[in-house]
Amino acid sequence: MRDTIPNAVQIDRNMLRDALGHFATGVAVVTTVGDAGAPVGLTINSFNSVSLAPPLILWSLARNAPSFDAFRRYSSFAINILAKDQRELCMQFARPADNKFQNVAFRPGFENVPLINGVHAQLECRTYRRYDGGDHEIYLGEVVGISTFEKQPLVFHRGQFTHLSDAAA
Repeated sequence: MRDTIPNAVQIDRNMLRDALGHFATGVAVVTTVGDAGAPVGLTINSFNSVSLAPPLILWSLARNAPSFDAFRRYSSFAINILAKDQRELCMQFARPADNKFQNVAFRPGFENVPLINGVHAQLECRTYRRYDGGDHEIYLGEVVGISTFEKQPLVFHRGQFTHLSDAAA
């Protein structure tokens, strides 16, 4: 049973989603290994740093996500931070599909977790802890490998993709 907050105010889900959309985020595909070694992945924007020592990041996964069991069973995952030219890849991993990796180039990383080619950056992680987060589960990952590439990031803001300005402020 989950704890409830006494005297909690009821917040309209759509209003909350809209307000949270005002925060510009990068976009990533988190990957792991599923049944029989099959690659598993989904698009996320719930990602941030937690600690430098030890090196920890976090992201969250909806409990009703088809990939929920795979992330619970496998002890490692990768955060593939998408590049500006990977909008279609973002959408491919955001939609339900039997094989989200169809026509996706990737290579094995730490503990055989899929690392997607052509991304902006990658963090290979060992699951450090999992926490209840309401209708989501929060994953804390210990970073065990890092790769960065000279590409522009894919950015999402208020329900659409956008880009970073090249001009200095």
